[in-house]
Parts: sequence; structure tokens; C-alpha cells
Amino acid sequence: MVLYKVTVTTGKDLTAGTIDTIAISIVGVKGKSPKKKLSHLWLPGQVSVFEVTTEQDLGELQSVRLYKERYLFQIQDAWYGQNVNVTAPDGTLYQFPFYQWIPGQTSVLIPRGECSILCMNSGNVCIEDRRRELEKNRELYKWKMYAPGAPYCMDADSIDDLPLSEQYSVLKRGSFQLTVVATGLQVGLQGLTSSTDSWSNLDDIKMVFCLKNNNISDKISQIWNEDSFFGYQYLNGANPMKIKKCLQLPENFPVSSSMVAASLETSTDLEKEIQKGNIFLADYKILQGIPVNDSVNGRKQYLTAPMCLLWKDPQDQLLPIAIQLGQTPGEQMPIFLPSDSEWDWMLAKMWVRNAEYQIHQTVYHLLHTHLFAEVFNVATHRQLPCNHPVYKLIIPHLRNTLEINTLARQQLIGPGTIFDQNMAVGKGGIQPLVKKAMEELTYSDLCLPADIESRGLDSVPDFYYRDDGMMIWDAVERFVSHIVEYYYKSDECVRTDPELQAWVAEIYDKGFLQNQSSGIPSSLETMSSLVMYLTMVIFRCSAQHASVNSAQFDFYAWMPNGPISMKSPPPTAKGVSTLQTILETLPDVSTTARGLLVARRLSDEPKDQRPLGCYPNVYFTEETPQKFIQEFQEKLDEISKTINDRNQTRRLSYLYLDPKVIENSVSI
Repeated sequence: MVLYKVTVTTGKDLTAGTIDTIAISIVGVKGKSPKKKLSHLWLPGQVSVFEVTTEQDLGELQSVRLYKERYLFQIQDAWYGQNVNVTAPDGTLYQFPFYQWIPGQTSVLIPRGECSILCMNSGNVCIEDRRRELEKNRELYKWKMYAPGAPYCMDADSIDDLPLSEQYSVLKRGSFQLTVVATGLQVGLQGLTSSTDSWSNLDDIKMVFCLKNNNISDKISQIWNEDSFFGYQYLNGANPMKIKKCLQLPENFPVSSSMVAASLETSTDLEKEIQKGNIFLADYKILQGIPVNDSVNGRKQYLTAPMCLLWKDPQDQLLPIAIQLGQTPGEQMPIFLPSDSEWDWMLAKMWVRNAEYQIHQTVYHLLHTHLFAEVFNVATHRQLPCNHPVYKLIIPHLRNTLEINTLARQQLIGPGTIFDQNMAVGKGGIQPLVKKAMEELTYSDLCLPADIESRGLDSVPDFYYRDDGMMIWDAVERFVSHIVEYYYKSDECVRTDPELQAWVAEIYDKGFLQNQSSGIPSSLETMSSLVMYLTMVIFRCSAQHASVNSAQFDFYAWMPNGPISMKSPPPTAKGVSTLQTILETLPDVSTTARGLLVARRLSDEPKDQRPLGCYPNVYFTEETPQKFIQEFQEKLDEISKTINDRNQTRRLSYLYLDPKVIENSVSI
């Protein structure tokens, strides 16, 4: 008789255990062991050791098969298997990482932990097992159309339709729901969500600060109307994605040197500053023609597609110098200037911030992180088996994305939800805006170094999103390079990996809708192109999401700095705006409160967090990749220290790209 020592670990989640019976069969190159029942009681975090005997040596082990069966007449419940380790008679340790829920009465084949690629002809490759695994996954992970012109999404109408392994842990879901209930109760007790009145003065808006006041949001409420802070937000605010260098004034934005002379130094003019590279443009033309919410609390809402010109002054401040609240110049489309009346200029900036809010939430937050991360998730499960190195590399960065996106479609962006009822592009505008953004999308938009270069922002000072983000991008890229070079020995191996190519092709098809003009690849030909693609995926699911998500409450808690909607039309002439005009234009009390509820809910990552580079699930079992992970984590620690040191000298701390607070995945 031959003896194998089997160690089975149950996950630590509160519901990970089961009263069902778990049995095992060990599979080697010389045969497999008979099925042996192990136990019918599994507690969370339990590590159980068993002995399995066979009549003959099974040779090199390839996989283990776990069977989950009902114990007596008990009700079946799911079990979370973390990993199985088998020690062979000769002392060789074989590791079988799993980290999956097993629902119902079924069996699951778990391949050995070492990564394998079909084109490498690895000894651990069983093509038929991989095929069956992917066939099973394709039954669980199915596509459906979210909206015409938008990326496809997971076919799930509620979180109960998701595979258990895609759902929040008990701790995370409880934390999330507690935040929702607590903030809703706070606002409800004050009666803020039921008042449809306009604000009687700007100071009263601070009533909503009870939700989660902090040093940054409090300071922003004091400096929000400063031109320097208005410009600062284009670099380091909740959406540092819109501004670009202006090399030539658009024909439909007829700003003259005389108009802005009062804003510039006497020794220069607009043309000279353009030539020096000191003029920047934020153009919201994508909002032109987007349907506008026809009723918030019974009132029609309004939206503009403004253009804003900014100047980098000798003190390196980015200052707005001209604003046009539409794309068609004319008598009823004046160009507002800092030299105009206080109320004219303040209201013009508010309209720009309102436009910024719409594209931030819809394009750069929803589309560029949440929807794309969902595509990466579904395609990964459908096309990559669990012992493929790319699967192991990116699976930590896809955790919980399907649950938060499904919840978003139910509670945030779907018909009758918060954004639909309160946002300017609600009730019919979100999906057309996503469609337009998809048509304009380029691969450069998704890759930080290329995006910074294409927007001409390489040398703009005090651009913390760029500086902190590039440190993280470089660290991720180095880590990915090590993994790719370890498993793929040549460009030919990349080209001939059918599973990898099917994964990229499905993302191109279902995520980027085969848009050839985008420059997004439909296949990968080289190791370097694979490194760039994987870096893009990981960065987008972690750091990029943090940069456009985590700052929402800080910058939108003071509602005039980010109005969710506007309930009066934009001015068509100068000199007519007053404080009363502004109060009648800004969102009413209840709309303000509901907007703040969203910002609070989305800015707070629920418990059960996994910061960037934290990989408690040991998918890579080989020693060398584990060293790469350790090096990556050490580099992230260095970056965190650098960022915290820099924050000591910054006017406002830029906290959102500290690796210690970046979540591995889009999970809120």
C-alpha cells in the first residue's frame, strides 16, 4: 500500500464551512486513487489532515478531484475550499490552490498549482481538463448587452444570479450595507431628502457635512471658489482626466488676446502663452446633444457642453481665464471672464463643474473602470483556465467587481435609481453618453504614460495624479514583465498561446466592440505588447479606479463644487446673474442630499479590503514568482513612503494613489 498525506484548508469567511461531506480522489500520471470520504463537518479556517492510501504509486501528481455530497438528510450548503496540499510517499509536496466556493452536490477538478501554457508543452498540461473547465465556466459566466454601443456585461439581474465566488464576503457586504443604512438615516433624520426647496444661502449647504466631514472636504468648502483651486482640480481632483494642452484655439471658441489681457501678465499675450505651452483646454463637447433629465422633483434640468481655457501662470498655478457655456458661439453665448462680475464668473465655473461631474461619473468612473473591469472579469473566466499564468496574475484584481457592478445597475445607474432620478444625464442620458465615449476611446486613453503624453501634460508641475500614478504604473509594469518573461520564453510563445489570444479577442469583441480606430489590440504578437496590455488591465482595475473614485466625497461634499444637476437654464448674457440666480440654479436640498449619499457610499471601501499588491490567496506556487510578488510589494511600500513624504509639503494632501489605500480591484 502507498500512503499520501492530504491537507485541506477551508476559507476563513464566516460562512465558509459546511456540514456536507467532502471526498477526494488524487490523480497522477500512473492513475488515480479511489474516492475517499474525508469529513462531513468543516469549520471556517479549519486545516484538516487526512491519509489516503492506494495500491500503487500514482507517479507525478497532476490534479485532485473534490466531491461535495449531502451528509445524511441535512440541507446542502456551500463550502469555500481554499487549497489542498498532498505529500507523496517520497516526500514531494504538491500544491493545489483553489480559492473557490463549491455549491450544491458536485465534483470539482483542481489542477496542480504550477502554471502551464499550452504552447509550452508543459508536463502539467491536460488539454481535455482545461477544455472542460472552460466549458463549465462559460455556463456560469454569460454575456448580455448592457446598452447599445456600451461594453457587454455579466448576464445577472441580481447578485443572487452571480457565482458565489463573485459575491461579497459576509464581512464586506455587512460593512457596505451598514454604511448605506447609517448615512441614509443621518440624512433622513434631518429631513434633507424630503425638502424640494432651493437653498436659501450657500452656507446652509454645510448641513450635509454631517455625513462624513473631514479636513480635506472642510478645506475645500472654504477655497472652492478660488480660481487657483478650480484649476488645481483638473490635475489633482476627483477626475484628473479631462484637461489637455491647447496648441491652437478651437474655431468655435473665439477667445481674443484682448479678452484675457487682464488675466495675463502685461509682458505677454494669449498667442505667446500658447506658443510657450502654458495654455490648456477642457472641452466638454461630448455632452452636446446628450438627453437631459426632464424631471428632478418635478422640475426640468439643464446641461451645457462648455469650453474652459486655463493658463499656467509664473507661479505654476493653473487658472481659468475664459469660459464658454456651449459649443456654438454667438450673441447668446457670451465668453465669461474673471474680470466679469463676481456672480457671472462664479456661475460660469459652476456650470463647468456640473459638466465635469457628468463626464467624471459616466465616462471616467463608470465606463473606464467599472465596465471595463467587468469585461476583463467575464472574459478571464470564460477563456483562461485557473492554472494559466495570466489568470493567476490578474484574478486578484477582478475580485468583487461583478457584485458592485450588478448592484450599480440595480441601485445607481438603472431606471428609477439615484442617478436616474437626480443626475443631469439621468433618465436617458447615461447610455448615450457611454456610447459616445466608446466611439472616441483610444488605447492611449487606457495607458497612463501614453495618456499623459497625448494630453501634453508631461512637464506640468504639481501634477500629483501623474507623478504618483507613474510610480505605480512602473512598479506594476516591472512586476508583470518578470511574470511574463518567466512563463513566456519568446514572442512566438505569446503568438501561439490559443487561450491568451482567445482572451484578448473576446475583450476586444465584447468590451471594445471591435472598434478598429481605437488602436486597442485584438491579438498580441510580442512579449512587450503582452506586458503593456496586462499592466493596463491591472492599473485600470486598481490605481485608476482609486484615482476617480476615492476622492468623490472630498471634492463633492461641498455641492457647489460639483453640482449633480442644474435646475435653471444657463445665462445667455452677462451682468444678469445674482446670488439668487445661483441659488435657483443649483440642485435643491433633497437632490443635494441624495448626491452626497452617493459620494459617501462610493468613497468608502467596505471592510475585507485587499490593498494593491496584497495577495492572501496564493495562486502562484512556484518559488520564483513568489519572489517577484515580494519584490513588487517592497516597491509599493517604497512608493507609499515617498507619497506620504511628498504630502507633507503639499497644499492639499493627495491621498488617492497611496498603494496602502488603493484596492486591488474595482469592488466599490
